[in-house]
Amino acid sequence: MTRRVVITGLGPVSSIGIGTVEFGAALRTGRTGISPITSFDASGFPHFMAGEVQGFEPTKFVQVLDPSQWGRTSLFAASAARLAVEHAGMDPDRLAASAAGSSIGTTSGESQVIEHLTEQSLAAGFTGLDPALVRQVPASRLAHAVNRELGLTGEATTISTACAASNYALGYAYDLISSGELDYMLAGGADSVIRWAHAGFYRLGALTAEACAPFSQGRSGILTGEGGAVLFLESLDSAVDRGAEILAEILGYGLNCDANHMVAPDSASIAECMRLAHRNAGITAADVDYICAHGTGTPANDSAEARAVVEVFEQPPPISSIKSMLGHTMGAASGFGAIASVLGMTQGFIPPTMNFTAADPDLPPIDPVANRARTAMLRIVQNNGFAFGGNNAIVIFGRAA
Repeated sequence: MTRRVVITGLGPVSSIGIGTVEFGAALRTGRTGISPITSFDASGFPHFMAGEVQGFEPTKFVQVLDPSQWGRTSLFAASAARLAVEHAGMDPDRLAASAAGSSIGTTSGESQVIEHLTEQSLAAGFTGLDPALVRQVPASRLAHAVNRELGLTGEATTISTACAASNYALGYAYDLISSGELDYMLAGGADSVIRWAHAGFYRLGALTAEACAPFSQGRSGILTGEGGAVLFLESLDSAVDRGAEILAEILGYGLNCDANHMVAPDSASIAECMRLAHRNAGITAADVDYICAHGTGTPANDSAEARAVVEVFEQPPPISSIKSMLGHTMGAASGFGAIASVLGMTQGFIPPTMNFTAADPDLPPIDPVANRARTAMLRIVQNNGFAFGGNNAIVIFGRAA
């Protein structure tokens, strides 16, 4: 027998707010987290804006880790996980004594540390590297940071399926709890703003200058972003037994890989991923009240996603992109989408797609919830996550009964 899996805690560390109160309020008001880049010297780039978490002080959140021994991305993950546990009202000692683990998605891991090492090596004439920095490099440390911070002894899995990674991590955590292998999981994603990702998207022609405008006519690309987005998952029975507030239920998920092109999205494969998710969740397309879009703001992604939606849905529900506020947080993106989906269900609203100017006549007709949050009673929400390499992952959330 499988167990029903619910969400009882949310941990957002983002450019628009840290914690559910700030993050939820920012989503409602359409506040932007975009600012000039400070993580590296961006003066050589024509575009120099990103969604950085300003003034991030990990000592305000982590209680066990020594921040000097961990990279920025690992600290995002650990901080978000600590917030999720606190939001769930879970006793940390009880959690540490339970069958609990973490699955954290990422695109770049601790690439920021690698960039620091490269700069250090160049400055030192390649005579040696700081061992303390070298130890921070492995991407596996993201999940290890969560387990170390919370004293967890279950799995610590870092999933590197790029910009769909958080949804993969949520699906993996769902399976572990549903099967009874573990009782609690911290799942989501983390990434940092880094030079190579900024440069890479610029060279691809996928980077916009100042404002990300998903689904809008004239949209020109993404803005990179960062942060940590972690959700606390447990079985329904566990949540009821401990009197926790149940925020939402994970009804199911769908994964596929079209293996068609390294960077070009495939609408047919995306549509099939939606169908897989619906079947796994035991719903039909007509049951979905809102789609939290991948919505990067690139002409190619938004077109493929919109075409897939109208192929699957006879009457497409509202679909909006929070990347218009956060920027593209890479491996954390669908984690933030998951948190936004749950907040939308619990607080009765749909986040807006900001910076929308006019409908694109080349896109099929969709409702992008333009520029203003909308009051709505959401029962079932679909959270989309797509990535380079054709990695597609979609998670379906249901309103708590």
